[in-house]
Amino acid sequence: MAITAQDVNKLRKMTGAGMMDCKKALTEAEGDFDKAIDLIRKRGQQIASKRADREATEGVALARTNEARNFGAAIIINCETDFVAKNESFVAFANQVLDIAIAKQPADIEALKALPMEEATVADLVTRQSGVIGEKIDLAAYEIIKAETVASYIHFGNKLATLVGFNQAGVDAQVGKDAAMQIAAMSPIAVDRESVPQATIDHELEVAIEKTKEEQVKGAVEQALKKAGFNLYIAENEEHINEGIMKGNITEAQAQEIRDLKAKVAAEKAANLPEAMVQNIAKGRLNKFFKESTLMEQESVKDNKKTMAQVFEEASKGLKATDLRRLSLGN
Repeated sequence: MAITAQDVNKLRKMTGAGMMDCKKALTEAEGDFDKAIDLIRKRGQQIASKRADREATEGVALARTNEARNFGAAIIINCETDFVAKNESFVAFANQVLDIAIAKQPADIEALKALPMEEATVADLVTRQSGVIGEKIDLAAYEIIKAETVASYIHFGNKLATLVGFNQAGVDAQVGKDAAMQIAAMSPIAVDRESVPQATIDHELEVAIEKTKEEQVKGAVEQALKKAGFNLYIAENEEHINEGIMKGNITEAQAQEIRDLKAKVAAEKAANLPEAMVQNIAKGRLNKFFKESTLMEQESVKDNKKTMAQVFEEASKGLKATDLRRLSLGN
């Protein structure tokens, strides 16, 4: 199937990989985005996981807690342009909606939309704003946390808002803010490894195993090519081989010898990989995933010599995060 520029741009936004990498992955995956994402991840490209983010085009992302600090809410209200998103009256309206959410603590976005607001409902007022402003306005996301202590953070520009819950009451305000900022900066997908869905763990392990096998095979092939006296750049892929022929660096016979050697060594290595070794390396990669992707195991952005678990323990014995939310506007 034909891969369009829109498809490539969509995958780029989903993964953070380069345009050419995205086009290549989509072509190999025959337009299947899930397969394309896996191809990019297996090649070691940076990926921005969906984790807990909610994306929108323009608008504001806000978060706040109640006075007791045991309930927090975060919302996204969309608009069409950045000009409106920065408008004081639009931001004030969004804060009014958040005020209602904090006061009434609705369970979900539909319940929030149904709450009374200025002799109408929140949903009615959102629609009315569209008429006043002349752009489509939408209450796009609503998240809450109830915990012994809840902290919130809004990133500069109202493009990103976070919430974090704790297992103890009266958590120091700065500790709470730092944790909420950590979530904003490092985008953990869960509080701890026990909170990561098993399906996600299984998938990460599968990717790690596949990547480990590919690296082992690649290493064996490179070693064989070096031993045979071939230039690794020329032997890297078919494009480089053809380039080498055109420039006179290798002959057609040598090119075929490279192809045959690569295929033979790759097949032999793949058939004889020690399963225990592959599993151990893959599990190490999985542990790295947990350390990078769970709040408690992440290095603190304020002190990279400590994990967030250590930061919390130093602040109060037994202190742990229990929940997190992260709402982000897409660019």
